[in-house]
Amino acid sequence: MRITSKGQVTIPQNVREQMGFLANTEVEFFVSGDKVFLQKAASDEGRGKDLIACMKGKGTVALRTDEILAMTRE
Repeated sequence: MRITSKGQVTIPQNVREQMGFLANTEVEFFVSGDKVFLQKAASDEGRGKDLIACMKGKGTVALRTDEILAMTRE
């Protein structure tokens, strides 16, 4: 893996999935000796907001919320 001329590197998909790094996840870097560590940034909003943002607009069924709720209650 190489660092681009812009200083970018791609985090492998399996690592992103394991760590829950979604698009727009804030991260922090820490240096210890000759090693660099990456972790999710501390946030008060939690992962739920990121998950909802990721799923927004992905629905394939044209149902209103009340119709979906009625189906789950049957």
